[in-house]
Amino acid sequence: MVAQALFGSFFALLILNVPIGIALGLASVLAIIIAGVPLDMLAQGMITAVDSFPLMAVPFFILAGDLMGKGGISKRLLAVADVLVGRFPGGLAMVTVAASMFFGAISGSAPATVAAMGTMMIPEMVKAGYDKKFAAAAVAASGTIGVMIPPSIPMVIYGVSTGASIGDMFIAGVLPGILVGLSLMIWCYIYAKRKGLRGSDTRFTIKGLLKVCNYAKWALLVPVIILGGIYGGIFTPTEAAVVAVVYGFIAGVFIYRELKLPDVPSVVASSALTTATVLIIVGTATTFGRLLALEQVPTMLANAITSFSDSSVVVLLLINILLLIVGLFMDTLAAIIILAPILLPIATKVGLNPIHFGIIMVVNLAIGFVTPPLGVNLFVANGISGVPLEKLSKAVIPFFLVLLLTLFIITYIPDISMGIIQFVK
Repeated sequence: MVAQALFGSFFALLILNVPIGIALGLASVLAIIIAGVPLDMLAQGMITAVDSFPLMAVPFFILAGDLMGKGGISKRLLAVADVLVGRFPGGLAMVTVAASMFFGAISGSAPATVAAMGTMMIPEMVKAGYDKKFAAAAVAASGTIGVMIPPSIPMVIYGVSTGASIGDMFIAGVLPGILVGLSLMIWCYIYAKRKGLRGSDTRFTIKGLLKVCNYAKWALLVPVIILGGIYGGIFTPTEAAVVAVVYGFIAGVFIYRELKLPDVPSVVASSALTTATVLIIVGTATTFGRLLALEQVPTMLANAITSFSDSSVVVLLLINILLLIVGLFMDTLAAIIILAPILLPIATKVGLNPIHFGIIMVVNLAIGFVTPPLGVNLFVANGISGVPLEKLSKAVIPFFLVLLLTLFIITYIPDISMGIIQFVK
């Protein structure tokens, strides 16, 4: 009865377009009342959920991404990407993907990556003869890389929810993020060849590459400082987020001088609003997950999955299908908080490393950013481009299929996630 009320009211609220954090909270309140549990459970759950030192990395990475986005770093990353891939057929679309990979190593947020890249690249692609629907879809799909390449906010949440090393998650996400980016570039190349779209006239030379890398050196140093500092034992992932904020502020205000001091309060306010939204989701999703545990839903779900087969191939296939369905309706962070503690024991039972499983979860749920009805990246790209949501949803289908193929490669070839960790250790 309690589980039915929990899920029924939650999905009803989603259909009514209630924000995900509020929907989780209201559904939890209804279930608490029906279960006869004190309402204090919600408040206690929310406070306990956010009372975490590793979780402090989230607001700082959000602020760092906003500061760097406003401080001219996006423009310089695009310049580097243009030199690397701009000359190929479909060059502008490939530049968008490559720049999203670079920006993802700064922001840790998919919607932020779409906003930063889309504002500049969609008009440029349309001007160069690309179909506007394809341009918007390319930006939306590229934005998913923002949470796959470290630093990644969902990876932090997974680490907090399961106790997995956030530093290891960051390292494990590098190759999968690159693989996804290269796969999307290949599709952009195929599309451009079919449509007869040429790349830029810029010739690739080592001298030109070195020149543009020097132009963007302060932007390119960000992931080196973050990952190098974490694995060099200089600071923790949480401290790395603070370092990223300080670095982004100095680079934007004093080095590139594109972030003006009067603009800083508005950037901080915008980051605070995003942080508040994220933490409300974290708090209410934690309480939602505890209620599921009280009703033994995790045990029933685990038994249902393992009853089909003991084969790791089949179990991982079922988990991936479940996560893809969940990604249609539920925010990535909420899904990780609720499902990671449920699914991780099943994954480890069939021999999966917790870090590898975390990467599978993050990549899988990142696909939810481009799948309606939730599809946050689609809404951001729609707002930037003006392409109707239904047309944009159709245009993103080929990108979705590429992401799906890459997901299964990452799922069944563990070395893509674990290779660098094994090398480092």
